[in-house]
Amino acid sequence: MNYETVIGIEIHCELKTKSKMFSGAPVSYGAQPNTCVNEIDLGHPGTLPSLNKEAVRKALQACMALNLEIDPLVRFDRKNYYYADLPKGFQITQQFHPIGSSGYIDIDTAEGPLRVRINRLHMEEDTAKQYHVEEESWIDFNRAGTPLVEIVSEADMRTASQAMAYVDKLRNILMYLDVTDGKMEEGSLRCDINISLRPEGTEAFGTKTEIKNINSISNIEKAVSSEIIRQKALLEAGEEVQQATRRYDDVAKDTVMMRLKEGSVDYKYFPEPNIPPIQLSQVWIDEIRNSLPELPEARSQRYKTLGLNEYDIKQLVQNKALSDFFDALIPSIKNVKLAANWCCGDILSALSQKQLEEKNYQLKLSELREMINALHDQAISSKQAKDIFPHLLKGENYAYIVDELKIVMVSEHSSLLKLVEETLDENPQSILDYHGGKDRALGFLVGQLMKKSKGQANPAISNQLLKTELDKRKP
Repeated sequence: MNYETVIGIEIHCELKTKSKMFSGAPVSYGAQPNTCVNEIDLGHPGTLPSLNKEAVRKALQACMALNLEIDPLVRFDRKNYYYADLPKGFQITQQFHPIGSSGYIDIDTAEGPLRVRINRLHMEEDTAKQYHVEEESWIDFNRAGTPLVEIVSEADMRTASQAMAYVDKLRNILMYLDVTDGKMEEGSLRCDINISLRPEGTEAFGTKTEIKNINSISNIEKAVSSEIIRQKALLEAGEEVQQATRRYDDVAKDTVMMRLKEGSVDYKYFPEPNIPPIQLSQVWIDEIRNSLPELPEARSQRYKTLGLNEYDIKQLVQNKALSDFFDALIPSIKNVKLAANWCCGDILSALSQKQLEEKNYQLKLSELREMINALHDQAISSKQAKDIFPHLLKGENYAYIVDELKIVMVSEHSSLLKLVEETLDENPQSILDYHGGKDRALGFLVGQLMKKSKGQANPAISNQLLKTELDKRKP
């Protein structure tokens, strides 16, 4: 029997704020455990929450970018459950009145364009983080109270690659908004994926399993693929799929049982009594909408008008820090395509992602721009640019480097012709190979010419002269 996979995804996204959702304690990843907390985070008696306005603003930005309908009346609910990572014994969330609902994003897939509907986006606070060491469990309350939004999709995806494309695009949108840093490996963005199988042609959903806390884009595809194989094997063997929560084991390359779900948990939700409903000003909402930053699709369209091809656009837009670097570089640039090549190649190889994000590098954009323009004008060769670039990375000036390295480009016809004739005289077999149809012979001769000129020969003129002189020496 053939089965169709049905996939829905819940994303927990930490908001990029300086303080927590309901307290003034700082948000700081990697800080000494239990140093970024206060009495509100720890649920001390008599403490009251105070809503973080910046967190609401970022939630609204996300709603707008994801085409969600906004509820201007902000209301919170109390979710009651008792667990070690929840010091108050309850979580403040938006169970009944999410700030955003009924949205969508469009993704590109191997099967063509796909619109993934988004059921809701709601605000809540994160829990503490647990560490299990041998027979002990340690708790770091630094994360407790960190602002979160949970984004819940409809079950519109059918393949592992579609799930990966959805999370990748949504993450990129949120990073362009500066709503989150999107660092999945640090837990800033975490995915829970619901997967079920049903016979092709049927409407009813099968029994779903939930894969918790997937922390990388590549692991989304691996986890979904392995779970599809597992469920299909059970169904083909006549067994039932149990409703359960599982996790993906990167070592075993398989999903592993965490716990069964025999029914829905009663969290005894009720309206949060310490946060009365808050009516958002329409003027404020409009101000936020009108000041939204450029999003990935808009940036892609802008790059098309610059003449970049689809490959270059994708390479740039999927890395916001690199794309921002490119945008800062291209004013007064003579060849945008050449600038894109350098950004996606040598720049990306030489600078770390952290350096790009924090703009923590010695390279001066004005000097890099001068080098790329010189390369476009054929004042230097590609090889000479490769020699210059390491010096630019140290913060040196282009003109100083050219003078110090004695870099010149030989373009004068008579000088190049003399080098061409010497090269051909020294390589008679390559002349025969060239006329015999061996394409590599020309490349070899160009290499020999550049070697003879110590890399100073103008490549374009040299190549043309070589072809002309080779034709004259046809056997």
